[in-house]
Amino acid sequence: MKHFLDLTTWNRREHFAFFSAFEEPFFGLVATVDCTRALAEAKRLGVPFFLYYLHAALHAVNQVDAFRYRIEDGQVVCYDCIHASATIGRADNTFGFSFIEHHPELADFLPAANAEIAAVQAGPGLRLNEQTGRPDVIHFSAIPWVRFTGLTHARSFGHPDSCPKISVGQTYAEGGATLMPVSINVHHGLADGYHVGLFLQAFQERLG
Repeated sequence: MKHFLDLTTWNRREHFAFFSAFEEPFFGLVATVDCTRALAEAKRLGVPFFLYYLHAALHAVNQVDAFRYRIEDGQVVCYDCIHASATIGRADNTFGFSFIEHHPELADFLPAANAEIAAVQAGPGLRLNEQTGRPDVIHFSAIPWVRFTGLTHARSFGHPDSCPKISVGQTYAEGGATLMPVSINVHHGLADGYHVGLFLQAFQERLG
């Protein structure tokens, strides 16, 4: 479900109009999260760390209104629930897109997520379809080979896009903790650095 924002009373209406006119309205930043406890908990539960932190990221996304906003036909809508279109790697070093539905409880999230990952890994190609291309998703990717400090995304400026893009990098040890870089790219007409900060705070709280 979704509802339309009243742009005549929205306190960001000028920001929305200003940045929506840009050829590249997205901005991004990279921050570091502490995943020491999350890594230990995923191991204790026998859960793939990727799915553990993806679930945590979706939980955080759904806590921040601005991350649930999308632009549709020039209007701003807010979705009740946001899911993930995540890139899933294969043994031949290609990847395919997935649709992974959000569930508040990890136990409910895992079965469908594992089934979708298995389906992607069993087939070829990008798997572009109505599900992976839904607007009520975040675009999510993991780059576990690189401890990145910056990241850009390939984008078609002719294709309307307002979905946040979240990527995580290689974990590393520092000062007795395990840290992980996180890249967040969002449409500046819908969100500012303040909202990215809210997401990162909620993500860190969920990771422990």
